[in-house]
Amino acid sequence: MERTTIEQAKLLFGSNFIGSDELKPLFERMGFLFSSIQMPEIQYSLDDLKKYSKDYILILGISELEGTKLSIANFRECFGMNSAISEPCFYNQDWYMNEEFIHDSLQLRWYLLRKNVIESSRAVQPTELLKEHINFPTAILCVYTFFAYYYAKKEILWHHDFIWCNDTDHNGDRIYVGKYHDVDGVNKNGFSIHRHLALRKCYAAIKQI
Repeated sequence: MERTTIEQAKLLFGSNFIGSDELKPLFERMGFLFSSIQMPEIQYSLDDLKKYSKDYILILGISELEGTKLSIANFRECFGMNSAISEPCFYNQDWYMNEEFIHDSLQLRWYLLRKNVIESSRAVQPTELLKEHINFPTAILCVYTFFAYYYAKKEILWHHDFIWCNDTDHNGDRIYVGKYHDVDGVNKNGFSIHRHLALRKCYAAIKQI
């Protein structure tokens, strides 16, 4: 397979290309002295990149900087949870702080992530979507891409949409993230991390007479 160059990828993806140069504003905001890394080859074929260049973001994933894992836990510590202080930030919630997935980080490689939701997937149970061979991204890839894209392009991804993730909590409930802004104006702005509660025997009814 012919190797795809950074220049070819930039030309194909335009504003949806996030490489090392585009990541610098994010890492500077996080307090890292980001200079250079050993750039991995783009593992996707040129044909695949052409196929996905209109609807996907091509982003360079980095696992850690200066010995610090680029995990959800560290993103949360950096960006906080109060939109009155600074934005973008996380939505104020702490249920996931003891969950393992918030300590995951990306591999040093390139990722293709769809920029907008698949319209036909709206209001469809994740179990049904998985049957259609839709590959859900990890929560850390969504968090990383959300903040990287904002600091590179000044655009909020998934402004009103939740994204199903590959991760589950300790009970096996699926994680979903996103929906930065509440259209009803009830909740404050913030990148949300939630879990989709599955029905179990502990859910039951009582009668009122």
